[in-house]
Amino acid sequence: MTTAARARFSLLVLPRLDEGYRLARCLTGNATDAEDVMQEACLRAYRAIETFAEGNVRAWFLTIVRNAGYAWLQRNRPRAVIFAEDLEDGGRAALDTGGALAETPETPEAAVIAHDEAGRLARAIEALPVPFKEALVLREYHGLSYREIAEVTGVPIGTVMSRLGRARQHLIGVLSEARR
Repeated sequence: MTTAARARFSLLVLPRLDEGYRLARCLTGNATDAEDVMQEACLRAYRAIETFAEGNVRAWFLTIVRNAGYAWLQRNRPRAVIFAEDLEDGGRAALDTGGALAETPETPEAAVIAHDEAGRLARAIEALPVPFKEALVLREYHGLSYREIAEVTGVPIGTVMSRLGRARQHLIGVLSEARR
């Protein structure tokens, strides 16, 4: 690798390591496995840095992380994929209004309750099927647009929207059950 390629890698990829790690952590479910995915992703990005044309560096690198994550999952945790069509419908009104978590805590007791609900939310997100969790994390944690998510995941924008809607419906259902 040339000095220019190393400099380009440092300029383009290194500032995005935290974002990549968060995505890898989401996909694998733990820190150690996410580090393995990131190591592979960084190697792939380093090897491809000279061929990267100007464009959306963020989407390019997150695509590499995603692909490395899926390859890691396939090697280490083969399991069936659950499709959006397999989940039950319901919870549309709660989805449109933001649900029970839309209110902000006003007292210390309410803050404790909100913290407990945040833990439930994190566990519910972790339990989502990988394609739904991935779309949700890219949208809500990374702030990617639907178009950017479609570019990273390699699916049409309509599929991204469907996955996000289904993920949110599933979360609303799980959180509503937990409140009962």
